[in-house]
Amino acid sequence: MTLDIITSDALHDVTHGFFTRRGGASSGVFAGLNCGQGSSDQSEIVAINRTRVAEAMGAPPDRLVTVNQVHSATAVTLDAVPDPRPSADAMVTATPGLVLGVLTADCQPVLFADRQAGVVGAAHAGWRGALDGVLEATLDAMETLGAARGDVVAVIGPTISQRAYEVGPEFLDDFLAGDDANHRFFTNGAGDRYLFDLPAYGLQRLRDAGIGHAEWTRHCTYSDPDRFFSYRRATHAGEADYGRLISTIRL
Repeated sequence: MTLDIITSDALHDVTHGFFTRRGGASSGVFAGLNCGQGSSDQSEIVAINRTRVAEAMGAPPDRLVTVNQVHSATAVTLDAVPDPRPSADAMVTATPGLVLGVLTADCQPVLFADRQAGVVGAAHAGWRGALDGVLEATLDAMETLGAARGDVVAVIGPTISQRAYEVGPEFLDDFLAGDDANHRFFTNGAGDRYLFDLPAYGLQRLRDAGIGHAEWTRHCTYSDPDRFFSYRRATHAGEADYGRLISTIRL
């Protein structure tokens, strides 16, 4: 099966892709393009999948960079492939040919580019990272390389949508503790539960940070099992593990 890669017109002149699960070598619960080295999938199969991604990006496999994602607000600046992999949740670079990749399975993958400055970035923004400032940290790091945030375009790729993201009252409390206005990203669910709009929250954080343009591709990971892996869907199904999607960008 050929790779299924979602792209955005907003990044039309930058090599990038939000890869779906289609076109990979994995099987079972990982069936398709599982790129998660931290999953219990066979490491050699994950390597095959990552090689396919690198080739689609026009780069050798050893130029595809991912970090040890820890749901932080840490962004690292790279001019080469790091060894060992740093613990972080965002990367930026001005180095041509270096492919930045983030892994997700419901969290937001966010790709950034300032074409004028020749700077790109990629962030893994789950609720914790977004709340703690990983998107702003990515913009700050891009600025150190000469980017101007008013010239930066950011695109949020496939992520869990509000209709599938049920949370408890303590989750709402975490968001209201910092800003009462965050109530607008929640609607009432069943009982004491709420439904949280993660991509709307991410877009608002980006716009409040002064970014030039921000959008979401409007793909829900939970609702489309044929195209996307989903941690929450796997949990609801009682599966032991789940695949990780990859989203990439390069100069």
